Amino acid sequence: MEWMESRAHHRRSPQGLWPEARSVIALGMSYAPANDPLALAGRGERARISVYAQGKDYHDVIKKALKALARWLIAEAARRGLGEAGVKVFVDTAPVMEKPLGQAAGLGWQGKHTNLVSRTHGSWLFLGAIYTTIEFPPDEAEADHCGSCNACQTACPTDAFPAPYRLDARRCISYLTIELKGAVPLEFRKALGNRIYGCDDCLAVCPWNKFASEASAMRAFVPRAELVAPRLAELLMLDDAGFRALFSGSPIKRIGRDRFVRNCLYAAGNGGDAGLIGRVELLLADPDPVVAEAAQWAMAELVRAEAAEERRDAEM
Repeated sequence: MEWMESRAHHRRSPQGLWPEARSVIALGMSYAPANDPLALAGRGERARISVYAQGKDYHDVIKKALKALARWLIAEAARRGLGEAGVKVFVDTAPVMEKPLGQAAGLGWQGKHTNLVSRTHGSWLFLGAIYTTIEFPPDEAEADHCGSCNACQTACPTDAFPAPYRLDARRCISYLTIELKGAVPLEFRKALGNRIYGCDDCLAVCPWNKFASEASAMRAFVPRAELVAPRLAELLMLDDAGFRALFSGSPIKRIGRDRFVRNCLYAAGNGGDAGLIGRVELLLADPDPVVAEAAQWAMAELVRAEAAEERRDAEM
């Protein structure tokens, strides 16, 4: 995540990224889930994929919508005799401070889990921004409504919140399973549970989610059936071609087969399902050294779990 430090000057203000910018239009799209994201906890044979990644790639969906709005802005400015309006659209692909901008625009407030919280959509919002040379009067910023609640802080499996409103990304499961390219540190592997892409825990426990409705979610973000509760046994068998085919049009595709299978191996080791030993064994000689090491770790965990089960059976 060195880019965050190297691009800090771009994040200080919209003009730091684009000097001609005079206004920012901050927008949100709901992806509120129909089911409890925590329901698969403890299901050793199944994997957990973060809600936002179970449907279409939000980058593509939101950017298409923002570009359509930007074209309308340009045409409307010309119609009103305001001259040629400049616009730039951003969806999580540049050093844009979407969450503070969203709060300044009144979409919600940056909660103690550091994500934006909406009184209408809870914690389930994708954010995008349009920078423009048009000067607009500012909207009223949203106030903080977290109060004394600390549900998101206590829900974190890896204690990634050193304080409210502060996140240590190096401990965050979303970072560990998506951004981290090497092996996940041993101290965090058990805490991953069966999470193989991202983590929803701090979002899912937010009390403001009671106002969110899956009916307000964009249809593009409706989960694909095969990603709601996928079987680890099938995911462990993916080669590069199979991975790319399964996750075509999904944000998961960008982490690649090796990192994905690495995550699945950690989940297999945590699940204790001895039926996966054969699948894990096939990955012990994987060409990718990180995958091979993850397979060794998972195998040791599964053998240990199988031995414990046999001892319990013998004592009955």
